[in-house]
Amino acid sequence: MEFVVVNYPTKRSVYVDGEPSGDTNEVLRMDAGTHRFDLGVPANYRPASQDVVVTGTTVLVPMSVVFT
Repeated sequence: MEFVVVNYPTKRSVYVDGEPSGDTNEVLRMDAGTHRFDLGVPANYRPASQDVVVTGTTVLVPMSVVFT
């Protein structure tokens, strides 16, 4: 099990591989591997999506994925 925090200035839904997976700025749990992250619509954030290899995380040290 891996852990990721998707950072964004406000609360938004997070989509991982096209599926709703939680909210920004909270620790999300997922399987290890390459995942595509985005924040859905409206697409008023950058980048539009990120493909990230998620591995080697812990609940205390999650991977950070940043959108602006």
